[in-house]
Amino acid sequence: MIEIKHLQKKYGGHVAVDDLNLTIEPGRIYGFLGPNGAGKSTTMNIITGYLGATQGTVEVDGFDIFEKPEEAKRRIGYLPETPPLYMDMTVEEYLDFAAELKGVDRDVLEAHVDEVMERTRTWDVRERLIRNLSKGYRQRVGLAQAILGYPAIIILDEPTIGLDPAQIIEMRTLIRELGQSHTVILSSHILSEVRETCDYIFIIAGGRLVASDTTENLIAGAGSGRQELKLLVRGDGQDAAAALASIREVDTASVATAPGAEPETTSVTFRTKDDVDARQPILAKLVRRKCEVLEFASTGKSLEDIFMDLVASGEAPEDVPEQAEEDVPEQTEEVDA
Repeated sequence: MIEIKHLQKKYGGHVAVDDLNLTIEPGRIYGFLGPNGAGKSTTMNIITGYLGATQGTVEVDGFDIFEKPEEAKRRIGYLPETPPLYMDMTVEEYLDFAAELKGVDRDVLEAHVDEVMERTRTWDVRERLIRNLSKGYRQRVGLAQAILGYPAIIILDEPTIGLDPAQIIEMRTLIRELGQSHTVILSSHILSEVRETCDYIFIIAGGRLVASDTTENLIAGAGSGRQELKLLVRGDGQDAAAALASIREVDTASVATAPGAEPETTSVTFRTKDDVDARQPILAKLVRRKCEVLEFASTGKSLEDIFMDLVASGEAPEDVPEQAEEDVPEQTEEVDA
C-alpha cells in the first residue's frame, strides 16, 4: 500500500528524517513508534502530502505522492494530532461538509455520513456544536472525517493524546475495528498504545528506522535465546541459589530481598545459557533440595526494555529550528466556520 524509499527531510541544518526506507502492506495495523522529536509526525505529514521531502520517494498504492498527489491522497484518511475541526458547526454539518470536500457522491452522501457517525459512536451528538464536545468526542469526530469516502489507508497521529483512560480504551476499540477493513498506521510515543493496538511495529530514533517487526518477534529476538527467570522462595534463598549454581543449564544467579513480598522470603533471579529451556531441570533440582518455591516466573525483556535499548543507540533528536524550509505550510490552530 505504501512504499517509502530513501526519504529525507531537512530543516536548515537539522535532519528530521534520515534515509528512511519501509514498506506498508495491506490488512494490518502498523505502529510507528519513537520518542518525541524522532521524526514520526514529519514522516506522517510527508506521506499525506502535507509536507514536501528533501529527497526520496513515497508511493501510495502505486501513485507518487509528489507527482500524482490527488490520486495518492484519495486513498488516505488522515487524523492529525490536533483534528482540523470547525468549532461553530454541528457534528453532522461538519461531516457533511467534509464528505463534499472528499467528493462523496451526493446521492449517497447522507447515508454515508450516517454510517460513519454510527461507526465512530458520534450519532448521539450529531446535532451538538463541536465547540461544546469533550476532547474524546472531538477525537471521534476527527476520526469520522478521516474515514469518510472509504479510504484504503487510515493514518492516525497520536490519536489518544489528552484522552482520559476510558476514552483511550474506546479509541483503541475503534482503531481495532477499523483494522478489519482498512490498513491503519498509528503514530505514537506511548508504548502501551502500540502494544495493545498494533500488529506490526516500526521504531525510529533520530529520524532513522532502527527496528521493524511484530511485537512478538521483537521481544523474542531481544532475548537472544536466553531465558531470564525469577524465583520467590521461603527463607534466605541461599539453598536455592546453591541448587541453581549446580545446574549446567544456568549461566548466572543472584539473590536479593523481594520488595513488597511476604516476610522471610527471598527473590532469586537467574539467567539460562543460550537456546536452553531450563525450567524442568531447575524445578526438579529445587524439589530434591526441598526448597519451598512460592513463585516461578519469566522476566524476559518487555517492549519497553527493547524500545529503550533501540532508541539509546540512535542520536538524540534536536529541536526543529523556528525557520523551516519554504515547503512547510503556515498552520493555524483553529479555523472559524
